[in-house]
Amino acid sequence: MSGQPCGDASSQCPILHVDMDAFYASVAVRERPDLQHVPVIVGGGSRGVVLSANYLAREYGVGSAMPMARARRLCPRAVVLQPDFETFSRVSSSVMETFRLVTPAVEPLSLDEAFLDVSGAVRRAGTPYSIAENLRARVFDEQGITCSVGVASTLAVAKLASRRAKPDGTVVVPPHAVTTFLHPLDVGELWGVGEKTAQMLNRLGLTSVGDIAHTPLATLQRAVGPGLGARLHHLAWGEDPRAVTPRRGPDEPDRSMGADETFGRDTDDREVILREVLRLSAKVTGRMRAAEVAGRTVTLRVRFADFTTITRSKTLPEATDVTREVYRTAADLFTALGLQRARLRLVGVRVEGLVPRSTVHRQLVLGAREHDWPEADRAVDRAALRFGSTAVRPAALIGRSHR
Repeated sequence: MSGQPCGDASSQCPILHVDMDAFYASVAVRERPDLQHVPVIVGGGSRGVVLSANYLAREYGVGSAMPMARARRLCPRAVVLQPDFETFSRVSSSVMETFRLVTPAVEPLSLDEAFLDVSGAVRRAGTPYSIAENLRARVFDEQGITCSVGVASTLAVAKLASRRAKPDGTVVVPPHAVTTFLHPLDVGELWGVGEKTAQMLNRLGLTSVGDIAHTPLATLQRAVGPGLGARLHHLAWGEDPRAVTPRRGPDEPDRSMGADETFGRDTDDREVILREVLRLSAKVTGRMRAAEVAGRTVTLRVRFADFTTITRSKTLPEATDVTREVYRTAADLFTALGLQRARLRLVGVRVEGLVPRSTVHRQLVLGAREHDWPEADRAVDRAALRFGSTAVRPAALIGRSHR
């Protein structure tokens, strides 16, 4: 077990569990930078419960699912904010899309956590540990929030490792260190062991995971039942046959595609910004054409140096997957913002309202060329597929740094 692997300690650990740190509270504070150093609780009214609390509030004993009245007594100076689920869902979708840029094997468990199987990405992106560190850095750069990552060979151990990594860290548990990591833990930390099951195990004198591991399987099954006994026995030895099941979360329907980029340095250079908008437009529309979809609504997102974020959208007369059309719309949206010397941290382009490309029939324009931008885009796609993504690019991007 380690926060940083020695040599290739993570090479046999293809499973990542990524968990956002105090997700709701972190997003809420990001939207209110003036609360950065103040205890913050996200939840309902005085009779509601705590959805999330930042780490300053947790120092007073405030925790998720706690009655709001008790939380206020524990931390009377905390600022209580109402949940903004629209913003939470949008941030979650962006984070999950960042994960899918690394691997398609992403299994969201909720808005703020997911399993990733990176076994197919190590050749391109490095060891699982380096992938975890790069993901943490990118989530912070793009979203202004932190996450913790557990890296292991099984789902159950990776999930426990991410808990040990909090806040804002990475913990690797290679196969040879699994029992050393697991056995000192309280039985209540095993995945699926709730309060009642933990109390039942404690009454049997089983207080640690090691106690369960060294109890004969037959004895354990007689005490808690055949199914539960077998499951606890396997988990106590780090055995978990489950695999990552790629899917999209319930709050992120596959009706849009987008891409964001965080600048290496905050910039107010219009040329640099529009060049990035062009690159992102080409990236998004290329993915759309590969998926054979088109969309009508183009959304531009910009984040300023203080993490304030604004979005602007425009709906086109007909659905498109043409790079030039998406870029022109996004560029017009940027111009309409009328920004004067405002330094940007991030820019993003998204196309929404996706429909199958086969259902879109472009209106012919009198006098238009027989072969136009849609055909040019597909020629670029074919060249990129054969010779690599940099084989053909817009002239504005040639010889320029992407970041």
